[in-house]
Order: sequence, then C-alpha cells, then structure tokens
Amino acid sequence: MKKGIILIVSAAAAILTYLSVYTVKEWEQALILQFGGYKRVVNPWDGEAKGADAGLKLKSPLETVVLLDRRNLDLDFDPVRIRDINSNPLLVDAFVRYRITDPVQYYRRFKTKDRLRISFKPIVESSLRDSLGKVDTKTIIAGRRAELMQEIQDAANRKAEVENYGIKVIDVRIKRADYPTEVAQSVFGRMEADRKKEAALIREQGKEAAQRIVNDAQRRARIIRAKAREEAERTKGEGDAVRTKTYADAHGLDPEFYAFYRSMEAYKKGLTTGTSYVLSPNSDFLSYLDNQKGGGR
Repeated sequence: MKKGIILIVSAAAAILTYLSVYTVKEWEQALILQFGGYKRVVNPWDGEAKGADAGLKLKSPLETVVLLDRRNLDLDFDPVRIRDINSNPLLVDAFVRYRITDPVQYYRRFKTKDRLRISFKPIVESSLRDSLGKVDTKTIIAGRRAELMQEIQDAANRKAEVENYGIKVIDVRIKRADYPTEVAQSVFGRMEADRKKEAALIREQGKEAAQRIVNDAQRRARIIRAKAREEAERTKGEGDAVRTKTYADAHGLDPEFYAFYRSMEAYKKGLTTGTSYVLSPNSDFLSYLDNQKGGGR
C-alpha cells in the first residue's frame, strides 16, 4: 500500500514537473498564455541577434507555451500579373523576408505562418502593382531594381504597421520577371525584328564607312602617284639637261670624236643581225667603215 502511494506521488510530481518546465532555444521566443490570455514573452526579439534569455524555464502548469521564431523568415507567393507604365503585361515572382517583432499581436492575428501568408498576399501584390506599374519593363528587370524593391518593402511595412501584424518586412526580392506565355512569343519576335533592323543599320553604316576609307585611300594614292610622276619627270628632265650639256661640252672639245661616237652608236643600233639596207653610194652613213677618219663622200 505504501509503495503504491509512493508511486502515485512520484508520478504526480513527474507530471507536475513536466508541465512546469519548458526550454527556449536561442533562435526562439516563447509566448506564455493562460486560459488563452497573454501573460508574458520570454526571450523576445528586441533588436539583438543573441538570445540572452534562452534556456530552461519554469511556468505554471496552467500556462501554455507557444514557441515562435526569432530568425528571419520567408514568405513565398504565387507569381503576380502586373502591367508596366506602357501597359505591357509582366509576370513577377517575388518573395518577402520578415521577422516577428511583436509575438503577442502576431499570435492574436494569425497564429500560423499559413494564415499570415493568406492575409499578407494582397498587401504584397498591391505594393508590387503600385511600384512596378510606374516604370517600364526594362527598368524592372535591369534598371532601378534595388530602389523599387525598397519602395515595395516600405509600402508593405506601412500596411503591416497599420494593421498591427506584429511583423517587420526586412527584404523584398524578385526571383523572376517574365512576359506571360501568351505574349512572350510575340514580344520576342518583335525584339528579334528590332535587333535585325539595328544590325542591318549597323552593317550599312559600316559599309559606308569602309567605302569612305577606300575612296580616301584611292584619292591619296592618286595624289602620291601624280607627285611621283611629277618628280620623276622633273628628275628625268634634269638628267636629260645634264646629258645634253655633257654632250655639248664634249662636242665643243672634240667635234671629230663626237661625230665618231654618234656614228658608232648608230651602227650599234642599226646594223643588227638580219638587217638589210639599201643606201646610195654617196651616203655618209657608212663613211667610217670605208675611212677611219670618216668625212663625206
């Protein structure tokens, strides 16, 4: 009988201890409830990354512990169809990173992450449409993307604060921004046509530039050849003048030798193999062949 009582007391003590002890990890914050009412928060997020109040904790057996995350959490949504400032349709796939800053308000409003996603989805979609609808697609994809994300983040935070969601959005990111399937083909076709047109224009400009270079090179070549011919003619004329002067000087010094030299040159050019001449017996052409002193006949 005594043993049975001891066992019952031990079991009751174990159950009481189990109901009175809980553990809070460093990355958790504990919301303590009693009969559904808020009592306190253990290891709350206060802007510090470290969980200073984590560890083994005691509570009343009547209290309930709800563990919530202190870390940055993600909310992923379905792609949102928007229109840019030029009314071009665009499919935007974005996600939100947030932190639970007020566990009490968060638990009152949502209790679970799925309910938060359902409630927060219209806010995110509205912020995306408002911010991205003011710019064109090129800006969304590769332009002021960081600035636009900050604008969406600020708008979502303002709405979450007004609605007392108990969270703070710390980041908004676009995973993908594409044209819808039904318009992608026509858009890509138009882009391809524009690129081909641009490429053809560039090629034509290149041909024009190449022709200008060729024409300029040909003009410069003609000028260079003309100057070269002019220089050659001038040099040749100067050479002929020097030659003539040399001949004249030589003729003046020894007219007989000059006549002899001129006749030898004429023989060399005229009396070639197989050449026939019909000359008068009185011709002076062959006078040096009959008489070494030459002279007319």
